[in-house]
Amino acid sequence: MVSYKKLNPEDVRFSSSVLSEDARPVQQDKVSDPDRVSLLPRRPSCSITTSVVVIGCILMLLGVGWVLYTMYWLHSPSSQPSYGPPPPAPEKASGSRLRAEVNRITSSSHKEACNVISELWRFDCYPERGVVVTQELCEARNCCFIPTSSASTSAPSQSRKNGIPWCFYPLDFPSYSLVSLNETSMGVKGTLVKGGTTYYPGDILTVEMEIRHETDTRLHVRITDPSSSRYEVPISVPAAAKKAENPEYLVELTKQPFGLIVRRRSTGAVLLNTTVAPLFYTDQFLQFSTSLASPYIYGLGEHRSTFLHDVRWNTLTMWARDVPPMEQTNLYGVHPFYLAMEAGGTAHGFFLLNSNAMDVVLQPAPALTWRTIGGILDFYVFLGPDPGSVVEQYVDVIGRPAMPIYWALGYHLCRWGYNSSDSTWEVVKSLRNYGIPHDTQWNDIDYMDQFKDFTFDPTNFDSLPDLVRDLHAHNQTYVIMLDPAISSTQPKGSYWPFDEGLKRGVFMKDAEGKPLIGKVWPGQTAFPDFSDEVTHEWWFDNLRKFHEKVPFDGLWIDMNEPSNFVDGSMNGCPTNSLENPPYTPGVLGGFLRSKTVCASVQQKQSTHYNLHSLYGLMEAKASASALKRILSKRPFVISRSSFPSQGLYSGHWLGDNRSQWKDLYTSITGILTFNLFGIPLVGADICGFSEEPQEELCVRWTQLGAFYPFTRNHNTVGMKVN
Repeated sequence: MVSYKKLNPEDVRFSSSVLSEDARPVQQDKVSDPDRVSLLPRRPSCSITTSVVVIGCILMLLGVGWVLYTMYWLHSPSSQPSYGPPPPAPEKASGSRLRAEVNRITSSSHKEACNVISELWRFDCYPERGVVVTQELCEARNCCFIPTSSASTSAPSQSRKNGIPWCFYPLDFPSYSLVSLNETSMGVKGTLVKGGTTYYPGDILTVEMEIRHETDTRLHVRITDPSSSRYEVPISVPAAAKKAENPEYLVELTKQPFGLIVRRRSTGAVLLNTTVAPLFYTDQFLQFSTSLASPYIYGLGEHRSTFLHDVRWNTLTMWARDVPPMEQTNLYGVHPFYLAMEAGGTAHGFFLLNSNAMDVVLQPAPALTWRTIGGILDFYVFLGPDPGSVVEQYVDVIGRPAMPIYWALGYHLCRWGYNSSDSTWEVVKSLRNYGIPHDTQWNDIDYMDQFKDFTFDPTNFDSLPDLVRDLHAHNQTYVIMLDPAISSTQPKGSYWPFDEGLKRGVFMKDAEGKPLIGKVWPGQTAFPDFSDEVTHEWWFDNLRKFHEKVPFDGLWIDMNEPSNFVDGSMNGCPTNSLENPPYTPGVLGGFLRSKTVCASVQQKQSTHYNLHSLYGLMEAKASASALKRILSKRPFVISRSSFPSQGLYSGHWLGDNRSQWKDLYTSITGILTFNLFGIPLVGADICGFSEEPQEELCVRWTQLGAFYPFTRNHNTVGMKVN
């Protein structure tokens, strides 16, 4: 069995040699001081007669003791104490008794070993939700089971809140061993081997680890399956040409079990230490843990939380989802990046380039666990040393945000519920009359004909083209909303976007190879596959044709998680490991298909299981490219769903917030966090999207919103006009 040892930062030493415990000092026999030896002749301690008497007394005492023990044994109960001689039994049972005794001793030793592990450093061995973890279930995974109520009380009282694992990895839980290591032009490459399988199916027993010293402040690590190609996130990252000459980091590898430790050269601070828990690498469950340099962790989006994350047993789930912002819930975007502050004010960053559903677990050790259900382990460490430098190094990898067009920084006004182009026009004229700055007017889905993309209501919004021309005449701009889902129920030949999409094969396919049909605002819909360049061209053609009718200036792409009013499809989803993986992170609804399309849907580049959280990014890329071609200007795109590198193509708004003071407050956190993610063009719906706004709240929110990078007032249908 292998052994894990929790290393505190001060315990880590960077040496390739094996450290051994110092030899214990051997006790030497004391030599009498010759100066203290008596000069008189020694006398014997006793005479021969005395010796005989003493021996006789001893023999008599032994005889009396034997008689008393015999009398006690004859009158004792038939059940024997554990330390007494075993009762007679058939010879064939002696082996089972021996095994039982060995198991008892082993169990006692195992429990003692488990008790040694501090509550703060217990890494969850049974993370499945909705399961009552019993001792039997836990020990079936060869893990420690200690209910919190009976755990050690040495930990701080705040750590005893909900979240401390009852079932956790023992120190000797098996993991990978580093069996070979070779230098490369960029760093080192090694082979990791595991001796046996785990409790999740599809163990990959041999994996390849590559460490690339890409720049002095950027370390890149990849762990892949050398025998089979696995899905990798299809975004462009820089390829370093030569190995860093003066890296600000030091790297140590442990062989058995395998572990990676990264330290800041200047201070010795440990930035990454994966020796604290076992590495898992199965087909649909990949997991590793690390100690943290401090509890000051920022990023890890998209979630509604404080700017500084709480590390007291806090699980953050990532899987794009259409849901109004709320705590402890996976929201619209996925950003597996964190920025950590160290002692002395230095900072570093960590980025896991993975798009599969995942849980990120923070615990008060402090430590962090990455738990994802697909892809590979591909991560970066950024050395900073200040927060601004960390973000700069991060966007060097994912892509620097595009410069927005000038009017994007102005005041935007929108509402779901203008009902007509004339009512929209009246609002525009009113702001002009009062001299209120108004750079951009928007319309929500009510401008569409039966909520169909690339159409406008010929009755209620018949004057929309004239409204847009009037805005342009007054140096104002106009933005339309588009949802990705395309109506699939129109008579053949009457709705070009769907007919042409079928012809070009741009829609995501179900298990039978047919377009998957879900349900969104226009009713039954098909979903474009933006991982296919053919779809990008189809999207451009639709935008170009609609722009000839309504000369819009920018795009608001909503519902692009993608959102679906039914789970999976109108026909359900197949039963397979993509729909029901061995482990499902804590996604809202409990299933990957909850209020989106089936995970097993086939797209051009991979399955939706892998590409789901990239949907908004890929639509933004198609939209920005189309606008550049149509307008020959810097594109303006605002997207709800997002993923690393989103800032290259769009900004972001924080979704369907509420008209509450709490939402005003949390908008500040959201905007700061998305700036860490390299998406600076970000804002929240001023005055709140849903619920009736209070006048005082709306006034204060407007004052705050003036400082948002993206400033837009927007609310929902049926509420008072803001």
